[in-house]
Amino acid sequence: MLAVSACLVWIGLSLHFQINTPLVYLFYVLLLIWSVALCMFVGRGQWGRLWGMMSAALVIWGLWWTTITPREDRDWAPEVSRGVTSEFTTGGLIRVRNVRDFRWSSPTEAHEAWYDIDVDLGAIMSVDMIMSVWDSADIAHTLVSFGFSDGQHIVFSGEIRKEVGEDFSALGGFFKRYELVLIAADERDIVHLRTDARGETVSLYPIEMGAEQREQLFVAFLEYGNTLATTPQWYHTLWTNCTTLPFRLVRNLSDRVSFDPRIILSGRLPGFLYDLGVLPEAGTLSLDDLKQRAALAPHSVEGLDGVAYSRLLRRNWTGK
Repeated sequence: MLAVSACLVWIGLSLHFQINTPLVYLFYVLLLIWSVALCMFVGRGQWGRLWGMMSAALVIWGLWWTTITPREDRDWAPEVSRGVTSEFTTGGLIRVRNVRDFRWSSPTEAHEAWYDIDVDLGAIMSVDMIMSVWDSADIAHTLVSFGFSDGQHIVFSGEIRKEVGEDFSALGGFFKRYELVLIAADERDIVHLRTDARGETVSLYPIEMGAEQREQLFVAFLEYGNTLATTPQWYHTLWTNCTTLPFRLVRNLSDRVSFDPRIILSGRLPGFLYDLGVLPEAGTLSLDDLKQRAALAPHSVEGLDGVAYSRLLRRNWTGK
């Protein structure tokens, strides 16, 4: 009976998150009638009828569920209206399209801008992990920033692709409520949004990687963005979420890395990277010392170009 109840709750929640019209109440009534009938079968010991009706309900639900597919053409919120894509150009450069460059005046209001940029893989000089915590210290939104020889940075962030006026629900993330999008952004946009506009707790950790590893990771993110552009995917609260980037980062660091719960509990990811020995001075400074150095303070972007702002973010590490 517990399994039957769980199935009915699951079906009810899927209806709730997928049918956004008054029609959903009709389905609720039908589900209630179905539940009463099942209870009657239980009371009479008619287990054959119970499992027959339950099987029929699951088949009908399963057929409907398979028709719900991720889409690219919804009325997206401006900040997630464009996912990053890329293509190789002449001269061995990569053209990165749809780099977000918003200027945020509040958590929900911004001057909107996007740009394309040609980059040289050989000019990637650094990789940084940026973590943003707004509630539980165990859960952080993780971003990966690539620094280039000219001082510019491009940040990648896996995010839910909200529609206009839509709010995030972790529960809805189990029921095909949101698509997933890979955002590429300027640090003055995506970092300043979190440190200042939202007032989140943000940290920046340089990751020690070889040149080939940096290039491979950058290309892996771009390829993932191209995949999402042609084959949309659902966001899933557990399996396909903002930990997508940490997974790719860790896998790129070593193919011998075994699973560690700190990858899922992304707020603890610095400890995992510390144990791997890929954080600066991991052999001489304690993890707590590195966390203090990594903390980012709020700071206005007024009068700062991208290079100056990125340099400011790293002053605890560079001393400049």
